[in-house]
Amino acid sequence: MEKKILVVDDEEVIRNMLQEFLSRNGYEVRLADSAETALDILRRESFMVMFLDLKLPGISGIELCKKIRKDNDVGIICAFTGYTDLFGVIDCRRAGFDDFFTKPVKLELLLQAAQDAFAKLERWNIDEYDIT
Repeated sequence: MEKKILVVDDEEVIRNMLQEFLSRNGYEVRLADSAETALDILRRESFMVMFLDLKLPGISGIELCKKIRKDNDVGIICAFTGYTDLFGVIDCRRAGFDDFFTKPVKLELLLQAAQDAFAKLERWNIDEYDIT
């Protein structure tokens, strides 16, 4: 399985920091600055692990997750945001997110989430089913 991660955040500094950190740890990282850009990338490429900011210009991260889930029930989608409360977590779970992180989040925590996500996908034998 390819170790590809899609990161969607409207803040360039955060996108670049995550790309550098995750790339150094062996992941191929694609970046999108909006939900619309992410959807365009997803039309051309498949990702089984994604990190989505909730507060995006235009389509929100919640709506983006719902759109992704229409075509991808198995991928691991994580939310991260600077704004959080219990209702936000509940909304994320209902939208289809698998995990939720509050900014500022420690990079090591996101790395652990990526490692856990790929380990889970391998355990599920995703490669055998041609859904990636």
